[in-house]
Amino acid sequence: MTFIQKQRNILDVALCSLLRRKGKNLSLVVAYVFVIFLLSSVMFITDALKREASFVLKDTPEMVVQRLVAGRHELVPTAYAKVIGKIKGVQSVSARLWGYYYDATNGANYTLIVHQDLITSPGSIMVGRGVARHLSAGENGTIPFKACDGSYLFLEIRSVLPSESELVSADLVLMSELDFRRLFQMPEGYATDLVLRVRNVRELSTIAAKVVQLLPDTRPVSRDEILRTYDAVFSWRSGLVIVIFAGALCAFLILAWDKATGLSAEEKREIGLLKAVGWETSDVLLMKFWEGMAVSLVSFLTGIILAYLHIFFTSASLFEPALKGWSVLYPDFRLTPFIDGQHAATLFFLTVVPYTAATIVPSWRTATMDPDSVMRS
Repeated sequence: MTFIQKQRNILDVALCSLLRRKGKNLSLVVAYVFVIFLLSSVMFITDALKREASFVLKDTPEMVVQRLVAGRHELVPTAYAKVIGKIKGVQSVSARLWGYYYDATNGANYTLIVHQDLITSPGSIMVGRGVARHLSAGENGTIPFKACDGSYLFLEIRSVLPSESELVSADLVLMSELDFRRLFQMPEGYATDLVLRVRNVRELSTIAAKVVQLLPDTRPVSRDEILRTYDAVFSWRSGLVIVIFAGALCAFLILAWDKATGLSAEEKREIGLLKAVGWETSDVLLMKFWEGMAVSLVSFLTGIILAYLHIFFTSASLFEPALKGWSVLYPDFRLTPFIDGQHAATLFFLTVVPYTAATIVPSWRTATMDPDSVMRS
C-alpha cells in the first residue's frame, strides 16, 4: 500500500468518525467559525484602513511645521516661511490655512481648508459628499456659515468632491482665503501651519533639528510620524474590539480544550477497537490528526471567507464605527480588498495548530493502553 493510499484510507475513517458525532462536532465548528470570523474581520479592516491611510498620505508634504504656545497649537507667522526657506535642503515652504467649524444646527463638525483653485472665487466652496449628503445640498446650493463676529456668510457650492476621496473628504469644505479669514477673523500675516518640501527625505531629521534651532517655538511633524500615528490609532481600536469579544473567545477556548482533551467513552472504545484489529499507535494518531485538521481547516476557511465578505462587501457593518471612528458626518466608502499574508498566517497558527495538536495528546494516551482494557472501560 502506497503512502498516499494509506493516508486516504485513514482520512476516510477519520471523516466517518466525525460524521458519527455530527451534532457535537457541528456545535464546535459553529463556535470555531464565529471566533475566526471575529478575529479575521478585525484583522482585515485594520490592515485595509492602514493601507488606505498610507495611499492617502503618500502625496502629502514631507514635513509640517506648527507653532506651539503653552504647549498648544497656535497660529504661525507667515514670516517664518522665509526663515525656514533658507535652510539647506528645503525645496519649498508654503503657508496653509485650515480649521474646524462646528455647525450647531445639526451637531456636525466640518474641516475647512483654503484651496488654490478658489483663490479667485470668493463666495464659492467645494464640499465633500458627507457634507452634501448631510445637508441635502448639491451643486449651486448655498450653505450659511456663522462668523466669529456673529454675521453670516452664505457660500455657494461650486462642486461636490468625488466619492473616491470620501475616506478623507467626507467632512471637507474647500474655500477661498478671503472667506476663510472673514469667517474666523484671522489676521493677515498668520497661517495655521507651514508645509515643507525637501530635496532628500533622508535629511528630514537634520532639517527638523535646524527648524527648531532657528525657531524654538515650532514643532516639526514628519509624514512618517503621521503614518505611525494612524497605525497606532487603528491598532488600538482593533485591540479594543478584540477585548470586547474576549468573552466569546474565552468561551470557545474552554469548549475547544474540553473537546480536544477529554475523549468520550465512545471515542475510547473506537480507538481500542482499531488497535484490536491491527492498527498501529501511529495510525491512530494520524486518524486523530486528520480529524482535528478537518474541523480546524473547515472552520478556518469558512470564518475567513465570511469575514472577507463582511468587510469588503458589506462595509464592516457589525463594528465599523469602532474602527473608522465616530462622527455625525460618517464617510460612505468601500475598502479596497487587501489581506496581509503574514497576519493571516499568524491567525492560522494561533487557531488551527493548537487545536489540532490538542486532539492528539489524549488520543496518544489511550492508544498506548491495552486494547482490551480500553474497550472494557
